[in-house]
Amino acid sequence: MKLHHWLAVIPFLLFLCGSLFAARVQPFVLGLPLFVAWTIGCVIATAAVMWLVFRLDPANRAP
Repeated sequence: MKLHHWLAVIPFLLFLCGSLFAARVQPFVLGLPLFVAWTIGCVIATAAVMWLVFRLDPANRAP
């Protein structure tokens, strides 16, 4: 497995570790509970990381 494929572990850790913390705290972010805001942020971060993995993968480059 190539080094840039390990970037895909980041969203998993964000969801796992962050959700455990965000479920215990009660503040609001932009009118949303922290847990919902954290989940939305993780989804956006997942899309960004997957785009980065796609761009870094040499198999996706034009010949």
